[in-house]
Amino acid sequence: MRMEYELRHEGEMNPSERIDQLIAGLPDWRGQTLASIRKSILAADREIFEEWKWMGSPVWSRDGIIAVGNAHKDKVKVTFSHGARLPDPDGLFNAGLGGNTWRAIDLFEGDKINERALKTLVRAAIDYNLAKSKRKAPAHKPRGSSRKQ
Repeated sequence: MRMEYELRHEGEMNPSERIDQLIAGLPDWRGQTLASIRKSILAADREIFEEWKWMGSPVWSRDGIIAVGNAHKDKVKVTFSHGARLPDPDGLFNAGLGGNTWRAIDLFEGDKINERALKTLVRAAIDYNLAKSKRKAPAHKPRGSSRKQ
């Protein structure tokens, strides 16, 4: 019966609460690192919102996915969905460098993230998402322009 309650209760949580629960369940350096990354990402832009996807991954979005955070056994990985298209002047990306789309930051125990550089990268991802959504927006057609003459 307890398991049913926990499952039902978990289903009622919003994404931010699920992320809180994930971090609380990581009582070692990985929880602290994920919490720090989360704080920096959310501080980069007040319109960023949190999602819970892929059966347990924190996702930060604004006009599209910005980044996904995952705690692994030996690292915390922050993957930027369009990282290959983003400027990274501070060299934060250290994983997935050979791909055409994704780029990641792998943080190991004892690593510290450059918060200023992370916020800059997050803002670049938002700019990319905004530009991408504008390109996808259909052009406005004047009334009657679709008629054949």
